[in-house]
Amino acid sequence: MNHAFPCGTLPLDFVGTLRARRNAAPMEKLPSPELLDAWFTESGMLDVVPGASEADLEDALELRELIYELVAGRLAGEELPDAAVDALNRRAAGMPVEVRLGPDGVSRTGSASQGLAGLARAAVEILGGDEGTLLRECARPECTQVYLDHSRGHRREWCAMKTCGSRVKSAAYRARQRSAKS
Repeated sequence: MNHAFPCGTLPLDFVGTLRARRNAAPMEKLPSPELLDAWFTESGMLDVVPGASEADLEDALELRELIYELVAGRLAGEELPDAAVDALNRRAAGMPVEVRLGPDGVSRTGSASQGLAGLARAAVEILGGDEGTLLRECARPECTQVYLDHSRGHRREWCAMKTCGSRVKSAAYRARQRSAKS
């Protein structure tokens, strides 16, 4: 598996394909059309590799940054820029992924642009709906993953306990151990 899906929310997991945004050299998880194809199939959004092109990859990276810009604005409590909202709405109006019922169950097929339109539609639903109030950014300083906080009390701090939460708690434990020995 090439990609991680800590949020369980595809457009937010897609935003996370640029890791450690605040670092001097963020880690790009979509450097090629083949890895974009892998993202679509590993996420379960498409069952068949869409055969993304360089143009699809460029569109994907633009969409990712557009979603991040709008999420960051929502997190900051700012008015969402009309141009960015219009751009997301245009992308959300694209053709949907084809969903079919067959003898083996449900299959999802389509092009990379259809997958991107699906991500844009899901982002519209989050940003414009009640879930927008649940948007959070991971509290681990090195992580910039955004997620929806569905926890009781809405006090979740990390994108995923298995990764960031564990790292933060382990570091705090080690720091306490070092200061206890001093």
